[in-house]
Amino acid sequence: MDTRLLAAARQLGWFNAILYGIARVAQLIGWRMHRYYFVAQRVASGPQRTGWGKGIDVRPIVVLSEIPWGYPRPRDVLAQRFRQGGFSLAAWRGSELAGFLWYQFAAYQEDEVRARYCLASPSSAWDYDVFVQPHLRLGPTFARLWQEAHRRLHARGVRWTCSRISAFNADSLRSHARLGTVRLGSATFLTVGRCQCMVATVAPFLHLSFHPGACPQLRFDTEALERLPREETSCSTGRP
Repeated sequence: MDTRLLAAARQLGWFNAILYGIARVAQLIGWRMHRYYFVAQRVASGPQRTGWGKGIDVRPIVVLSEIPWGYPRPRDVLAQRFRQGGFSLAAWRGSELAGFLWYQFAAYQEDEVRARYCLASPSSAWDYDVFVQPHLRLGPTFARLWQEAHRRLHARGVRWTCSRISAFNADSLRSHARLGTVRLGSATFLTVGRCQCMVATVAPFLHLSFHPGACPQLRFDTEALERLPREETSCSTGRP
């Protein structure tokens, strides 16, 4: 058996490893497959690791013109995020951009596939695109970003932050597991030309789209999570 498949199975599980293999083959003929898990994390109510990472300065980016040169995302994608109400925090180590994350409220229009994620509770937010420069991923950047994000979210009355993670990204899966996330569901998207098919474990469960203007709306409600024992949903802002 191919050692790469065995390695993928150990990291992702057999089902995801097989889908990952299919996705790689599909990419060769111009098709795209994405598989996501949707998770929620309890927002921390107070600071953690006080004094750790003092060399990292975290501050908001509020307009497109503040995006620094070399920011590793397309300009049109960033403009769309601001238009739909996105907020961004950037971490700096001196003059170097060390990392960033994005979040917003009520709903988020996905920029990898055609989908809209809607949040039913005003006490929840959607976070996405958490990035740390590769050579800084063992340092405090990740923790400092989350500390500041949680501080701002908690001040607005947000108790849960939701996100989607790739089922094909072992590092991301491990990071979110350490953060104490609760899984809300999953979805698999296959895009062929202008056509997209979604199969999900949350409503609407199955969706076919034949033009860019049509996309499924997936609704997530964190109110039920408040009834879970707090130790089951405790969060950490330690290293990824």
